[in-house]
Amino acid sequence: MNSIETEKLLTAQAVAEKLSLSKRQIFRMRSAGLICAPLRVGAGAIRWRQSDVERWIRLDCPDAETFRQLKGTTK
Repeated sequence: MNSIETEKLLTAQAVAEKLSLSKRQIFRMRSAGLICAPLRVGAGAIRWRQSDVERWIRLDCPDAETFRQLKGTTK
């Protein structure tokens, strides 16, 4: 039997709480390219993969472009 893994998706509020920041700060960081990129999940809705946020933290919070490059080389 194949097990299907479900990726947990986080709202901006959940990411903010995880980082002890405000939701507004998360959106500012996103606009400035300072946080890993979210996914578009619908009309105007975005979510962050929990695994991406946790990896981003483990990598000492690099900017979004650096994280994108590192993500392809680290597991």
